[in-house]
Amino acid sequence: MRLILIALTLWSLCTAPLYASCQGRDLMGTLTDAEQARFDDQLAATPYAQGNHWRATRGDKTLHLIGTLHLGDPRMDAPAERLTPLIKGADLLLLEMAAPEKQALETALKTRMDMLLLQDSTLPELLPEDEWDRLSEAMRLRGMPPFMAARMRPWYVSILLAIPPCMTAQLAEANGLDARLERAALAASVPTQSLEPYETGFAAFSDMPLDTQLLMVRSALSAPEDGENLFETMLTAYFGEAHAASQIVLEVLSPRLTPLTPEENAQVFEVLDGALISGRNRAWIPVLTEALDSSDGYVVAAFGAAHLAGEQGVLKLLEDEGFTLERLPF
Repeated sequence: MRLILIALTLWSLCTAPLYASCQGRDLMGTLTDAEQARFDDQLAATPYAQGNHWRATRGDKTLHLIGTLHLGDPRMDAPAERLTPLIKGADLLLLEMAAPEKQALETALKTRMDMLLLQDSTLPELLPEDEWDRLSEAMRLRGMPPFMAARMRPWYVSILLAIPPCMTAQLAEANGLDARLERAALAASVPTQSLEPYETGFAAFSDMPLDTQLLMVRSALSAPEDGENLFETMLTAYFGEAHAASQIVLEVLSPRLTPLTPEENAQVFEVLDGALISGRNRAWIPVLTEALDSSDGYVVAAFGAAHLAGEQGVLKLLEDEGFTLERLPF
C-alpha cells in the first residue's frame, strides 16, 4: 500500500489523469483448493491479521494505530467521520509522509530527475523486445509516451504499471484516509509529523538490485483487468479490516497473474517486504516511542495498513517492546 502513496505523488507530477470507471472483482472467491490452503496457512501464522484501529498502552502512555489506505473511496467516509474526534483530542498525529515532507518530495522531483532516471542504459536495452513493446502500450494507456518511460528506473515504471488506468482520477483526488485525518488534525491545530524522511522510499527502491527491479516490471505487465481485479480484492479486504489477507492473497495469486516463476515471485516479495515493509516498521518503533515520551496525552499514528500485521509488523514489534494491544472500532 506504500507503493500507492508514492505512485500518487509521482503520478500527479508526470502524467495527465485519465478518467474511467474500474470494473474489478474480488478474487478471493476464485482461489483454487491449493491456493486456499496456502492462503489459510499463511494467514493463521500471521500475528494481528485483522483490525484497522488498535490501541497500544505501556504504563501511562497511549498510542492509537490506524491502518490507512492511500486511495479515495466513498466507503472511507464513515471511518473518517468516526475517527475525527480521536484526531482532534490527540497531542500529535504521525503520518508516513506529512504535508511538509510531501512538499519536499515534490520539490526534489522537479529539481532532481536523477532520482527517477537511469544513468547508463535504457529500458529498451534492458528488456526483451516483446516486453518493451508491451510496456510501451501500457504506458500509452496511462498517458505517458514510451520515449519518456525508456529512461526511467525500472522500480518507478513498475509503480506506474501497478496503478490501473481507471484508477488515475481516484488517486489524483488525494482523498485517502491518511489525507482526511491530516486535514482533521490541521483544522483542530493538532501537530503532525512524518514517521520518516521523504527520501526513505526512494533509497529503498534505488538500493534494490537491477535484476529485481526488472522482475518487478515484468510482474506488473499484466492485463488491465488483472490490475483492476487486484485493486478490488485489496479494497474489499481493507474495508473488511482484513489487511493481512489483502497482502497474502496478492502473494498467493502472483504465480497465475504474472509471467514470473515461483522463485522469481518469491525474490520480488522478499525484497519488497524487507525494503518497504519490515525494515521501515523497525525504524518507526523508536519514532513512535519517542513521540509518546514527549507527549502528555495520547498520540495517533496513521500509516498504510500493510504495516500492521506480521512478525515484523508494527503491532507485534510494539508488543515486543512491552505494549499491551487492544483492537478498537474502526
